[in-house]
Amino acid sequence: MNGTAVCDTTATSSCEMDLSGALQSEIQYLRNKVKELESQNAKLSALLSNCHCQQGNGASSTLESRGLAEEVGRLNLGCKEVNMRKTREINSGHCTTAMLDLPKRYVALKIMYFGQRFYGFASEAQMDPTVESEVFKALDKTRLIFGNKKELQYSRCGRTDKGVSSVGQVIALYLRSNLKQFKGNNGCCGENGESCVGEIDYVRVLNKVLPVDIRVLGWSPVPIDFSARFSCLSRVYKYFFWRGNLDVMAMETASQKFVGEHDFRNFCKMDAANVHNYRRHIISFEMFPCNESFESDQLWVMKIRGSAFLWHQIRCMVAVLFLIGQGFESPNVIDLLLDIERMPRKPQYIMAPEIPLVLQCCEFEGVRFFCSSDAKQALHEHLVRECLSYKVQATIFHEALLSFSSTEYDNNAMKTRTRRKEASYVPLISRPTEPSYEERRTKLDARIQTRE
Repeated sequence: MNGTAVCDTTATSSCEMDLSGALQSEIQYLRNKVKELESQNAKLSALLSNCHCQQGNGASSTLESRGLAEEVGRLNLGCKEVNMRKTREINSGHCTTAMLDLPKRYVALKIMYFGQRFYGFASEAQMDPTVESEVFKALDKTRLIFGNKKELQYSRCGRTDKGVSSVGQVIALYLRSNLKQFKGNNGCCGENGESCVGEIDYVRVLNKVLPVDIRVLGWSPVPIDFSARFSCLSRVYKYFFWRGNLDVMAMETASQKFVGEHDFRNFCKMDAANVHNYRRHIISFEMFPCNESFESDQLWVMKIRGSAFLWHQIRCMVAVLFLIGQGFESPNVIDLLLDIERMPRKPQYIMAPEIPLVLQCCEFEGVRFFCSSDAKQALHEHLVRECLSYKVQATIFHEALLSFSSTEYDNNAMKTRTRRKEASYVPLISRPTEPSYEERRTKLDARIQTRE
């Protein structure tokens, strides 16, 4: 076992002993309180049972008895509340007061997830499950956090949509620490990661309880003024697609028109309530083949690096590039859609599918993510198993494809439907348009005034 693992085990045991002592003290206090209340309850019950009403002062005796009965009832209720509190503390496994006394440090976590079954990353999606909700369940189960998101100073780099995956999402928040010198503050690891020695192995601990399609890839101490969202220098997305009959040369030419700072309101889902500036900067846009092929087809990828992105922006850009690749649109349509003076309203078109989109990485200055050798080995084994599992699923679909190929079908009918589809295509510039930002904003302001 290496030195890091030994330090981690020793420090974790020490921290657990401190927590255990605090819990035992709290539980003992509650038990003593219950005994005290039960003793008072017994005395009052005895007085009540020995109370005899006299003929001459029946009214006062009745009042006295009623008062004693009420007192006994209050004591019984008090005993029940204390017992319930004791049970909750024992079942929860930790006490808030004890947790607040533990050391903590501000940490960034690098997270990967396969987004197919999730309703996006952010828990505000109002649908379950989300990646964020699963991560917080794991953080709570491992007793690494206490308090709400505001108290944890929680931030996230991106809010990926439903079905979108990531291998480089980043969040930041306060986590319990083994190192007492970081209580209430934070120190960053040096070049050799010296302040990480003896720390809780956050990657190993969390990956033991996370679902199989979510994994923590690394962690890093960060300054307390760090924000996973606003400290991010750039974000890199990848969109995978099969080349098929697409004209990738035309798509590459068109993609370069996105590079630079532009108003992308015609390439996003507009959120007039929260977004007022639709200018974004695309740093680079690349297209290249991957080392993956199927039959005679080649897998390609679009790699987009930008400082920030709008809601559905990448899927909208890719959708228009696909229309260009199919020959339905000219590369010059990008220039037209980026010119909001000539095209103030977004034409209606369907976004590209969400499954092939991946948040590749979030780039920060001076942030280096760490992963212990034990956690790295376990993570590697897990990812290999998952890759093999998905290859098995792909093989099943391939078998279905082979079975379908042997089925008789009317080839002429299929060609006729294809020609009709091509003939019915409506150019983007001729399509119905969505409301402009100004129109949406005016309608929103009117609704707000009506409520007031």
